[in-house]
Amino acid sequence: MAKIRITQKKSGIKRPADQKATLKALGLKKINQTVEHEETPQIAGMVRKINHLLSVETV
Repeated sequence: MAKIRITQKKSGIKRPADQKATLKALGLKKINQTVEHEETPQIAGMVRKINHLLSVETV
């Protein structure tokens, strides 16, 4: 499968608890932090849920 690079662009402060948990599950803790994940349906769903906080690119 393809890999995707996920970068946190906005803060998780004042966000609902489920969005904070999704950031944590993706491994994101700070603004401008970048992680790489395999593009699975589970990861795609997590990204779609908080896409307003992220920047995503295919590697």
